[in-house]
Amino acid sequence: MKLPIIAYGHPVLRKKADDITKDYPNLDELIANMFETMYNAQGVGLAAPQVGLSIRLFVIDARPFADEDNELENFKKVFINAHVIDEEGEKWDFNEGCLSIPDIREDVSRHQTVKLSYYDENWQHHEETFSGVAARVIQHEYDHIDGKLFIDKLSPLRKTMLKSRLDAISKGQINVAYKMKFPAAKPGKK
Repeated sequence: MKLPIIAYGHPVLRKKADDITKDYPNLDELIANMFETMYNAQGVGLAAPQVGLSIRLFVIDARPFADEDNELENFKKVFINAHVIDEEGEKWDFNEGCLSIPDIREDVSRHQTVKLSYYDENWQHHEETFSGVAARVIQHEYDHIDGKLFIDKLSPLRKTMLKSRLDAISKGQINVAYKMKFPAAKPGKK
């Protein structure tokens, strides 16, 4: 089932998400729905806060980047209760976008490698180091479960330049090919 993607401005995107337990209700169904939602929106990653759930869960399928790195051809993973152990290496810029912030893409600087502790969909624990584009996609989705967005990494000047476009997104004044949920109107405003 395709879920609506939460738009920029919604408070769930700014909340640090909680760990879950193995008996989290309908977890397998949620994971399947998140992959379906991500594919429908032509994304490479999707975090639970982006579908309105403040839990430490994100999914990734980096196949669209396989032409840049053939190791990504089968890089489809589920990350549950992920926690960064270490980020290292040279920082490098890459043009990023976000399904919750449609039609805005910016160069973002991130570390070359990230070491993560996480559980997969079978509740197997992993401590794994990722590098390159895989690390970048993971760091982007990981930021979501920590209540951060890629625009937080931009310069104050660049954020100011994007303000009107971000305001339009939060008000639903955008046209996207997937279902979105926008922040509720403030009381007293129409």
